[in-house]
Amino acid sequence: MNLAKRPKTWLPLWVGVGIALGIFIGSKYSQFGRSGNVEGYGKLDAVLNYVRESYVDTINMRQLIEDALPSVIQELDPHSEYISAADMRRVNEDMEGHFSGIGVNFYVLRDTIVVTGIVPGGPSEAAGIMHWDRIVMVDDTLVAGLKLRNKEVIAKLSGEKGSEVKLGIKRGNENSLYEITVTRGDIPISSVNASYMLTNKVGFIKLGKNFGYNTFSEFISAISKLKNQGANSFVIDLRGNIGGALEVVVAMVNEFLSRGDLIVYTQGRNFPRTDSYANGSGTCKNDDVVVLIDELSASASEIFAGAIQDHDRGLVIGRRSFGKGLVQGQRNFPDGSAVRLTIARYYTASGRSIQRGYEKGRYAEYEMEAINRYIEGNYVNVDTISNHLIPFQTAGGRTVYGGGGIMPDIFVARDTVGINPYYNLVVNNRLDEKYAMLYSDMNRTKLSSFDTWQELYKYLQQQPLLLNLVSFADNNGIRRRPYYIQESSELLENMMNAYIIRNFFGEEAFWASYQKEDILIKKGIELIETGRTTRQSIVNEEYKLN
Repeated sequence: MNLAKRPKTWLPLWVGVGIALGIFIGSKYSQFGRSGNVEGYGKLDAVLNYVRESYVDTINMRQLIEDALPSVIQELDPHSEYISAADMRRVNEDMEGHFSGIGVNFYVLRDTIVVTGIVPGGPSEAAGIMHWDRIVMVDDTLVAGLKLRNKEVIAKLSGEKGSEVKLGIKRGNENSLYEITVTRGDIPISSVNASYMLTNKVGFIKLGKNFGYNTFSEFISAISKLKNQGANSFVIDLRGNIGGALEVVVAMVNEFLSRGDLIVYTQGRNFPRTDSYANGSGTCKNDDVVVLIDELSASASEIFAGAIQDHDRGLVIGRRSFGKGLVQGQRNFPDGSAVRLTIARYYTASGRSIQRGYEKGRYAEYEMEAINRYIEGNYVNVDTISNHLIPFQTAGGRTVYGGGGIMPDIFVARDTVGINPYYNLVVNNRLDEKYAMLYSDMNRTKLSSFDTWQELYKYLQQQPLLLNLVSFADNNGIRRRPYYIQESSELLENMMNAYIIRNFFGEEAFWASYQKEDILIKKGIELIETGRTTRQSIVNEEYKLN
């Protein structure tokens, strides 16, 4: 064998190995030492690859990314967010206005699921479930006595549309259990909580927590119902409404504006200005309107209130709103998760942005503003923030302000009469609700005999509910404090009455009872009945925005 010729034979192989080894070492050197020219997207990929290849322990990269994405997106601004697939299902239910379940309202009383309401036309009604039934078994598994929380009950009763769930039902004093199989179906989630007449001419509509895709149709139905009952003016309650779909609120406020009135416009860096105008088809263009807002009214609620205010179309009363003027676009991912990214700002017809200020990275302070306003006394005293905001002009020449939420035309302080340490303890521990449920259950035969909630309300006025609640609270660790009890007696009795009424007459009756003495609603009625909500009166009087 000629050894002198062997290097020539193996030379190409050694050169290839050397090149591969050099690439490998260079890659590792770049990862462990200098970053080289890796920037932007490449840097993110490089970090993830480095973790995947070199981290000391085995790691679930999918979960790592799921855990990291919320923090990455939330750093942009207070309202951009990453939503996991599990959370996105709940978000979609709220927006789409339905979920898949069996169609009952329930309360966990003494560790037992008690049916307190049946959705009309729903699966449970079709299957024969009755008001006040006890659900003690779900799919042959005992659920009574397990101290289940509401979300755990919901998880057991909800499921895919068309799937079946077998329930073991205890009914009244009967010893045996009924076995009832319910086929799950779509259950509506109402976004209009209540609509009823306040006077012979004034209708009231209370929106729920958000503007979903069904809200407009529910809103129109409420308006139609009230007009058929004689309403020619409206009080629209947006307190506590955190917003929702832009196109929905545009359609709703269109009902009150004239053709060509600008409702809102949106604009962003890569989002050209888009204007939304009233088309003149509204059914309430000549009806007086009062809009109620508070510190939790946000986003779409503020668009509604701002459009009414900017066109001098009605009066906005209450307390300064939340101040969310950022528009989110949504990108969905195949796994069901999504990113909601701020893509624009919205502006009212006068050109004002409602978005309040925020400092990048200090979003906890931003979220705490409502509490800080409470501590500073802004809910009981006139809010002086308008001294620091930018003035704009309405169509009629009135001064309004941008950059910190909607300032009401008329400030109405938060009603704090009767709120004291005893009241807070009882309500925060939900003892008023618990006792109301207990009372309803023990007296359901008598309480079910009334034809209207008003008749039941009169009956409850004669019952010693407050004394019973005080004893119930005492047995649950909240000692009697006579002065505070007397001071908060009306509030506590009102809450119990409303909860009991809800158990027999539903959500709308609850709100009608609960808000009988509401100071904002009373102010709205007064403004309408004294002629102060007409366009001419609003412009001529030019309410001082507080």
